[in-house]
Amino acid sequence: MIEASARDGAGHARYTQGIRANLHQFVWQAVQVFFVGLLIGMERTVLPVVAARDFGVPRSSFLYLLAFVISFGLVKGALNFIAGRLSERIGRKRVLVLGWVAAIPIPFLIYFAQSWWWIVAANGFLGINQGLAWSMTVTSKVDITRPEQRGLATGINEFAGYAAVGLAGLVTAYLAEVYGPRLALLGFAVVVIVFALLTALLFIRETLPWARAERHRHTSGTHTGLRPRFAEGLPEHPTSRQVFGYVSFQHPTFSALCQAGVANKVADTLLWVLLPLYLHARGLSLVQVSWVTGIYGLSWGASQLWTGPLSDRCRTASADARQW
Repeated sequence: MIEASARDGAGHARYTQGIRANLHQFVWQAVQVFFVGLLIGMERTVLPVVAARDFGVPRSSFLYLLAFVISFGLVKGALNFIAGRLSERIGRKRVLVLGWVAAIPIPFLIYFAQSWWWIVAANGFLGINQGLAWSMTVTSKVDITRPEQRGLATGINEFAGYAAVGLAGLVTAYLAEVYGPRLALLGFAVVVIVFALLTALLFIRETLPWARAERHRHTSGTHTGLRPRFAEGLPEHPTSRQVFGYVSFQHPTFSALCQAGVANKVADTLLWVLLPLYLHARGLSLVQVSWVTGIYGLSWGASQLWTGPLSDRCRTASADARQW
């Protein structure tokens, strides 16, 4: 168990890292990413299938149909980059809350949509929500856990989020069959956003002091346990541009991870847009399509419970090898 002292706005305080020591906060952060997953998952089956029927989107117009995913991806990518820096200035909790405030227009834009471009705009707000809220659940878990637990923490986080993506697709498909797609998405999204915003305000603690405490241990030489390998070639306080260039192009490992992320998201986009349309065109109902896409999300999330702890073991073994 690690204990540390760090100075923040309230003076000196003690912050203990570890899942067990911060179990209450750890669970609430998992609940938050579950809500984030529900919000994105509600669109994955319903919107692509009803695009032509309700919004006149031609099935042959691939880019026009894909526009709502492109708007989401561009905004989410930019906000992922900004969220980390912003959270260092104003705190993780405030960024999380801003993410949920940005989600408020989404259900109303979908419900009152007069054209497909309203859906594109709604997904821009969804990208803001994802870029801020999901990023902060990961960052906060890293803040409050020990270095050798962070793969597990991230795996649990991804499991909660992508399991929610799969479940939301199933639930909204059933609701859309009964109430129609617009009303189903309106009611579902409003409930999710209200509960997510309330729990974020009432139960989430600011975790930035834990990160500052860990940094203090490193700078003072009192840190014990696994030590990070700091990137070579970057100054002590790099700018955002320097970090972007280093991670995206200069460092071979980080660059490979970025490329893998791009390939992963391309595949995810195909499952989001093209597979529901293909299956629906082959005669499957909206509910049947949701089971196929839902299983995809659930299996993705479940696999994180294995790969997360595996990364911790590999990192620990690598650290032991370097010591020898």
